[in-house]
Amino acid sequence: MPDDARARRLSGTGPALILGLVLVLAAVLLTALPDDDREGGRTCTARTVRDWDPDTSLTGEFARYGDDATRTDDWTGGDGTHSVRLPDGRVLWLFSDTYLGQVYAPPNPVGESVAWRDVSAPLVRNSAVVMSPSGRLESTLPAPVFPDPAPQQWRWPVAARVEPRSPGSAEQVVRVLLWTRTAGQSPWIYGVPTATEVATLSLPDLRLEGITTVLDQGSVADPARRVLFGTTAVDAGDWTYVFGGTDAQAASRPTSHAYVARVPRGRLGQPGAWEYWDGSRWAVRGRPAAVLGNGDDKGVGSAFTVVRDGRTYVLFTMAAGTEGLTTVTAYWACSPTGPWHGPTRGFSPPLPDGGVAAYNPQAHEAADDGRLVLSYDVNWLDANGTTAQLNITRNVTLYRPRFLSLRLAAP
Repeated sequence: MPDDARARRLSGTGPALILGLVLVLAAVLLTALPDDDREGGRTCTARTVRDWDPDTSLTGEFARYGDDATRTDDWTGGDGTHSVRLPDGRVLWLFSDTYLGQVYAPPNPVGESVAWRDVSAPLVRNSAVVMSPSGRLESTLPAPVFPDPAPQQWRWPVAARVEPRSPGSAEQVVRVLLWTRTAGQSPWIYGVPTATEVATLSLPDLRLEGITTVLDQGSVADPARRVLFGTTAVDAGDWTYVFGGTDAQAASRPTSHAYVARVPRGRLGQPGAWEYWDGSRWAVRGRPAAVLGNGDDKGVGSAFTVVRDGRTYVLFTMAAGTEGLTTVTAYWACSPTGPWHGPTRGFSPPLPDGGVAAYNPQAHEAADDGRLVLSYDVNWLDANGTTAQLNITRNVTLYRPRFLSLRLAAP
């Protein structure tokens, strides 16, 4: 009997047993992977932007509402644009820093043919505007909706979801993720990242009921390593995946890093239900690990958005480097934890002439024809004091969201 045959008979390592061992090993490896690696690995396909067009209707509706001078306590401009559709068909639009007050017809004080506001116009840290089911903006909630937690601190609203008041409850509420920031010195002119919170708004009257801290970052000494979650959220299966990022404030950090947490669907307001991806597994505690970003040519702005197209996750962000002031690019992955592929070829949405930057691309509910609605904020490039404020007050169009309609496809 040949030696190899004798060895197989004595040890029991024939073909059937070898195949069994392979199958067991594969099952172990699959068990170690996130759920969506198993779900998407066989059918996930690359995605890129096939075509896009300006959504002049939606952009124009915010211009109409902002220019309406019949009230002086409503929204006239803001950034940090997010939205959530309510059960009755209305849409709640959430904004960070917001101008209220009066808008004046052109010409402005320097003779330009644009609508303008006075430099004394009220500025609040957050606001919410209600849109009717027909798509007409109707009212601004009393602002700020989310009060400052302490002196020199403020809250910026980000992603939002309609959820049961408690698991299994028939009553629904709105959960709004909040970024808490603390005033800081240069380069932290937009505030130091402080904490992620979740606010609860009642339905249908949208009354603030309470705010819960989800992740306090005050103990992280380096502000550039503090992670705020909620720039975007994606529902998949039994989970809501909540993405977050760090702030690339210093010149040595040209791009930020992306992170992801997950929460059982319907439990955003329960801090103990949150799990964070630590690089190898989901953990209730521990330091989150970045899923995208190399600090150079790959990474995200501190505000980005993720959508799910079939089994493929697509992330939109401003491009790295100087192109990031004008260009939107994308990454794709088969799982929220990555690996993320890209960036894909970017595109430059319309911008006003002059020193104007685009930022904070955000996805909104798909249009009736299946196309994706993407907003982007615009602001004067010089954001370090009086010059920027003068420019966005003397021309109100420089501080309002603009919208695109786009379609995704395989490359």
